[in-house]
Order: sequence, then C-alpha cells, then structure tokens
Amino acid sequence: MNIIFLGSAGVGKGTNANRVAMHYSIPTISSGDLLRAEVAASSAIGKKAKAYMDKGVLVPNEIIDIMIKNRLQKPDCKNGFILDGYPRNLEQAKLLDKSMKIDTVINYFASTKVILERLGGRMSCSKCDKGYNINTIKKPKEAGICDECGGKLVQRDDDKPDAIKKRLDVYKKQVKPVIEYYKKQNILTDIDSSYGYNELHKIIDPTIKAIDSA
Repeated sequence: MNIIFLGSAGVGKGTNANRVAMHYSIPTISSGDLLRAEVAASSAIGKKAKAYMDKGVLVPNEIIDIMIKNRLQKPDCKNGFILDGYPRNLEQAKLLDKSMKIDTVINYFASTKVILERLGGRMSCSKCDKGYNINTIKKPKEAGICDECGGKLVQRDDDKPDAIKKRLDVYKKQVKPVIEYYKKQNILTDIDSSYGYNELHKIIDPTIKAIDSA
C-alpha cells in the first residue's frame, strides 16, 4: 500500500506514520530526513541541496524529486511505503503520479490554537539534543533539565508563536492545491488531529484498513 500523510508541523502525522508503518511492515519516508541525511553524507545530491540551503532558499523540486524517487526504488518499498510530508506542492504531486500509483492520502489538520500549544511546548537539550514537549506526555522529569544528561532545555526560535504562525501560513498556501488535486482523485481523507493520540488511532486504523481491503 502506497500512502501519503499530509499535514503541517504539530498535527502528529509523524508519530502516526511510524505506528502505521510498523503495523504494515513498510517504511516511513520523510523528505526532510532524507535531505538532512544526504547533506550529512556529502553525497552529490546532498552537495547540490546544501548550496541552496546555505543561501536560505528552498531546495528545487528536481532535487527533492530525484531523492524521493531513488529512495522509493529500494527493496524495502516493494510492498508499499508512507510518505511523510511529501509532496509539498502541486508540481511534486504530479511528478509522483507519473512514476507510481498512490493508494490513499491522509490529510491531518488541527486548529491554530492546538498547533500553537503543541509546538510551543517543544524543547530540546542544549547538550545532547534530546527532544521533549512540556505541553504533552513527553515532559522531562525535572522542569527545564534533560533526563539523559542533565543539560538545560531550550526552545528553538522557529517554535515561538510568531514563527509558528508564519510557518503555518506558508504551509497552507503550498499544500492547498495538493489537497484539491488528491480530492479530485477521490483518494484523500481529512482527519482532525485535535484529538489525543489514543483517540486518533481509532479513527485512522479503520480508514486505512478499509482502503487496504478494497
């Protein structure tokens, strides 16, 4: 089964993608993770991407698309995959359709208030980079202190309210045509992720099972 999980930061798509992937024994593929790995490895495509990233501009579709296509050709994708956060624009969606069939698209959404609360609670250790969320179940045992190394917890600048709102605005403008594109194909399901984790998987699981058995 070939699945796409869409949704802005803070809607929980990554957590649910990993759980569904484990259930179906298929990989979760994040374009962001792939990009960081290629840059860290100083691969040919990573060097091209880094040149754009160093200038503070978006990495072109051609580079992202080649990277995704190469990853989907690996043996662990033969029974399917979950694409987490890709495609991000209409051009990417159309290019993806030319190379493979997508079975279903799950679009996660939540109110700005919920997303601000979730992302606003994200903290990371200044020493070991372990992540926490003081507004959810991922709280440290001692406020402001890392459980692993005792380092001080800090908040990234892009997890502050004004920065979050700007990211949400950019995301909505980019992804709206993608959502409409998949709606026209009748393969998109909208899921309100404002619910807690335990409630959310009760909604997602039947949706995917129904598609899998169709």
